[in-house]
Amino acid sequence: MISRIDLRGDALPEGGALRDLLPRAEFDVEAALEKVRPICEDVHHRGTAALIEYAQKFDGVELTQVRVPAEALTAALEQLDPAVRAALEESIRRARIVHRGQRRSEHTTQVVPGGTVTEKWVPVERVGLYAPGGRSVYPSSVVMNVVPAQEAGVESIALASPPQKEFGGLPHPTILAACALLGVDEVYAAGGAVAVAMFAYGTEECLPVNMVTGPGNIWVAAAKRYFTGKIGIDTEAGPTEIAILADSTADPVHVAADLISQAEHDPLAAAVLVTDSAELAEAVEKELEPQVAATKHVEDRIKPALAGKQSAIVLVDSLEDGLKVVDAYGAEHLEIQTADAAAWAARVRNAGAIFVGPWAPVSLGDYCAGSNHVLPTGGCACHSSGLSVQSFLRGIHIVDYTRDALAEVTHHVVTLAEAEDLPAHGAALKARFGWKVPGQ
Repeated sequence: MISRIDLRGDALPEGGALRDLLPRAEFDVEAALEKVRPICEDVHHRGTAALIEYAQKFDGVELTQVRVPAEALTAALEQLDPAVRAALEESIRRARIVHRGQRRSEHTTQVVPGGTVTEKWVPVERVGLYAPGGRSVYPSSVVMNVVPAQEAGVESIALASPPQKEFGGLPHPTILAACALLGVDEVYAAGGAVAVAMFAYGTEECLPVNMVTGPGNIWVAAAKRYFTGKIGIDTEAGPTEIAILADSTADPVHVAADLISQAEHDPLAAAVLVTDSAELAEAVEKELEPQVAATKHVEDRIKPALAGKQSAIVLVDSLEDGLKVVDAYGAEHLEIQTADAAAWAARVRNAGAIFVGPWAPVSLGDYCAGSNHVLPTGGCACHSSGLSVQSFLRGIHIVDYTRDALAEVTHHVVTLAEAEDLPAHGAALKARFGWKVPGQ
């Protein structure tokens, strides 16, 4: 059901050579880019008419407008299962606690007497958030996108989710209810690259945004790449992934359950166990069979994901080697199920989010840990972070110098300007002092 990669016996290679030995899903954004390019430009030129046409083509629904009516949001919340509402409210409450703590405060540094640099943090003015709606519905992604944007102080928030044929062309009602709970009233029935193009270019119904965030399929990722530079993006999210670093103390029932929990997302989802215990590897393999048989989405998602080239049990000689492997892999979600798990977690350098010990599974982070589940995939955790309040803020430096403070440093500025053969840069300071460099 899941393959093995045996890295025992020899010294592990370094850097890219080690990464090349590890499992990873094929996710060709560049190829998809060529297919989304004409779609994006069609939205650019025809606006809402193009969105309505693509809703018919891709989603099989006939729309007369793309924006969701306010009464549909209200009705979705009124009809929401009380237990689901309570769970969403708790997810929102915990996410607000964590993200409110991420707020940045203005800070002024006195560089010299009379010379200060202040860094102030300004939220992005308008954002477009995306909540997927393909194989599964993700109201949790509404929470994970909206809460940090709101806590950052973003004034204008719009959200898009694919239209659903069974709900009369509206996004899934649980998505709409989550929006209503969060006070987001600008919602659009648009999916994939079409939604990203709507946000980037604007239409008759939707004003253009400054930034788009949120997970999605390869078409969303390709559209984000297409618009990079025109708008800000969070990341080109690929298939979801879990890596588990475990030793002989790990419970194979827990490990198998957590691997399956990610595999149920998508046939390209990655489930990777890294362990120095052959006994644990064997026990997990045995445990996968009955757990998979007892759940849903077996043939279309879980079995293909576990059997795919992106999933494996990786055997290593030691946890030290295991740490090198998970750092090279840079998982979206990394669980540490070892003795002294917190100490090992503290040494990890590359992961979207780290889950410590047997009582912090990835599923907790997906919904109610308070952390954000919009995380870097495909090894991007070695250079990128998950979505946070910081994602929606821009740091702006405010430079304030007196005459004397400028005079004190003018000769250095002039010297550096001339060293770069940019004499007008130096002249801009000389002009302020009668063309004579102070102190010379």
